Amino acid sequence: MGLMDQLGQAAGGMMGGQAGQNPLLQAVTSLLGQNSSVGGLAGIVQAFQKNGLGDIVNSWVSTGTNLPVTPDQIKQGLGGDFLSQLAGKAGVSPDAASAQLSSLLPDLIDKVTPNGKIEAGGVDQLLKMFQGKMGA
Repeated sequence: MGLMDQLGQAAGGMMGGQAGQNPLLQAVTSLLGQNSSVGGLAGIVQAFQKNGLGDIVNSWVSTGTNLPVTPDQIKQGLGGDFLSQLAGKAGVSPDAASAQLSSLLPDLIDKVTPNGKIEAGGVDQLLKMFQGKMGA
């Protein structure tokens, strides 16, 4: 099983289901890797910051309370082109993707930044957190 498959399973378990049952969650977890087209977790956070949503995304990374995000803010933060690509990969409409991501991203980013900062091993840390649950 590859790293992204393991991450998808871990994230799926964290969100109360299997990532395989949620193609959007599977697509998002593939973006968190360092070699992803958006630059991994740091790239996603930078996109939100660049697009005027730094306070929101920084709350997900920090150890405090996660601020909520609306589907329109997801579109603003990720950009329409990228959101369309992600939605296509998951087989859903961009509107459906932004609605689902508004509930998934805050918790997912929070879980991969347990120390309140983006670390190169953030994905690995998530896998370690869920290693016992995955039976690995």
